[in-house]
Amino acid sequence: MRVSVIIPHYNDLALLDVCLGALERQTFPADQREIIVADNASPQGAEAVAKVIANRARLVVVPQKGAGPARNGGVAVSRGEILAFTDSDCLPDGDWLSQGVGALSRYDFVGGRVDVLVADPQRMTPVEAFESVFAFDMKRYVLEKGFAGAGNLFCPRRIFDAVGGFGVGVSEDVEWSHRATKMGFRLGYEARAAVGHPARRNWAELKRKWIRINAESYSLNLSKGKGRLFWVLKTLALPASALVHTVRVFRSDRLPGFRQRAAATGILYRLRFWRMVDSFRLLIEG
Repeated sequence: MRVSVIIPHYNDLALLDVCLGALERQTFPADQREIIVADNASPQGAEAVAKVIANRARLVVVPQKGAGPARNGGVAVSRGEILAFTDSDCLPDGDWLSQGVGALSRYDFVGGRVDVLVADPQRMTPVEAFESVFAFDMKRYVLEKGFAGAGNLFCPRRIFDAVGGFGVGVSEDVEWSHRATKMGFRLGYEARAAVGHPARRNWAELKRKWIRINAESYSLNLSKGKGRLFWVLKTLALPASALVHTVRVFRSDRLPGFRQRAAATGILYRLRFWRMVDSFRLLIEG
């Protein structure tokens, strides 16, 4: 059974090179997999991306901006019976493919684990400390929120074709997963199918991430017909939710000491209040 690995690429060629190197070292048989890089109008241009890829993957250029279109463009040229999605800034473990594909014997589609990577665990920046606790909580996303992050997602092609492609301008993995489960397909979590992802290091990087997530979440909220009142109530709850999550910071085993816990807590409150302001901005601007 052939597996197609779909990798959207947006910017960092060095990270793409590392990702492709990790995929070359997979325990999954090389003759049963293909790797497709969907370049999504990256600033370096397709020629530079092709040089980094060399003979390790197939390149497809997807001019329409967005993670959803990029993933769909990769799927369109793929040939595998199973689709495995990750991102160009992810570092797959050596048996990532084997474990993810194996989990499809128990579930219809599968989300894997994402480990947050930091340069020095003893000298984390405040944002790195925050991300170490809160970023990429895939187990919670799958088991409690009912979606698999598209940076680590496995799905048979027949199910992807039945559900349809990823959406545009929304949280594409959330919307796709909910669409799939509404059709009766079973979502599962496989911790052994793991990839690493670098933590954001500073406020500017974290803010860019949440500008995108807030906008996509607002669009998803409207597309589901929940309305503006639901968004207002959800927004007003953000500061209070920080109080609850403070406990999570201080109980986390991912932070080595009090200094990192205090730094992560500061970012937690700063981000929740910023998200509240930005959420009202989205509401006003429509």
